Amino acid sequence: MTRRATQKDVALRAGVSQAAVSMVLGGGAPSTLPAETIDRIQAAAKELGYVPNRVAQALKTRRTMTIACVVPDITNPFYPTLIRGVQRVAQAGKYDVITLNSDGNATSERHFIEWALEGRIDGVVGVFFTLRAADLKVLLDNSVAVVRIESSRKSGGILPIDDIFVDSRAAAAVVVERLIAMGHRRIAMVAGVGGPQGVRVEGYRETLAAHKLDPLVVIEHSFTESAGLEAANAILESGFAATAIFAANDLMAIGVMQALRNRGIAVPGKMAVVGFDNISAAPLVTPPLTTVTQFQDRMGERAAEILLQRLNGEIVGPGTAQEMPFQLIERGSV
Repeated sequence: MTRRATQKDVALRAGVSQAAVSMVLGGGAPSTLPAETIDRIQAAAKELGYVPNRVAQALKTRRTMTIACVVPDITNPFYPTLIRGVQRVAQAGKYDVITLNSDGNATSERHFIEWALEGRIDGVVGVFFTLRAADLKVLLDNSVAVVRIESSRKSGGILPIDDIFVDSRAAAAVVVERLIAMGHRRIAMVAGVGGPQGVRVEGYRETLAAHKLDPLVVIEHSFTESAGLEAANAILESGFAATAIFAANDLMAIGVMQALRNRGIAVPGKMAVVGFDNISAAPLVTPPLTTVTQFQDRMGERAAEILLQRLNGEIVGPGTAQEMPFQLIERGSV
């Protein structure tokens, strides 16, 4: 077996001190080190096939150079796009990313905390359905930085937990206002349990109430296509006489459209359908789905940027909160 090249080997090949090699290969070469020396060290490392020993580095720096990205449903197309944004920024900062699926339940999310406390990661970007700030304090106490991606308005807090959020209540209000402007008066809504369901339903209810219109909300077990199909069937059998259905995410909206198709109900001729998230399939279904985009790729990037700023000491003190944009994208389903 070929012996793994060490920093000592690189130093001998480059004709420099091991301390200089450590500075250059550790990404912290001082400005006083000649550019020619840095080039020589990097060339020697490449010739020898030098690969940093992450375990040794972690022992020395007390950093694993790894962050976690926790999401409730890795099969939902919304989240891979968000994770890609996190990973793009993390890799540029020389961090690896481990993605964890929690299914949005308390047991899995609490297991993540136990796992993180084993010293595996330096920080986490998380979409948590059940954990609150107080639950995450133990991570902060063990030097694990936390950035949460939230669906409701935040204002920062005493704990150094940073939040980025899209105001889902406001976004839901925009959807309902648009449907009302198009002449709809019987607007139903479908949603899953937990996560963004609460604030999106609140935005829907508040907007209908402002126009003195009646709501009908069907809450299903999950934010999936099958749950959307079941919820749509319940609406159609309720006697509510809906002319529009607003789904709390795009997967449910696609399930709604399938239920309507099964019953021969034309979209948008007899029923308008609006989703939320603008997943990659939204413009591809028939008809193309009207939805709300949260620019999830940029959301993931910004979450990772804030996390790295916290880890590098560029953000200190109490938690921060940053609002991210949303936009209603009108397509053929309304």
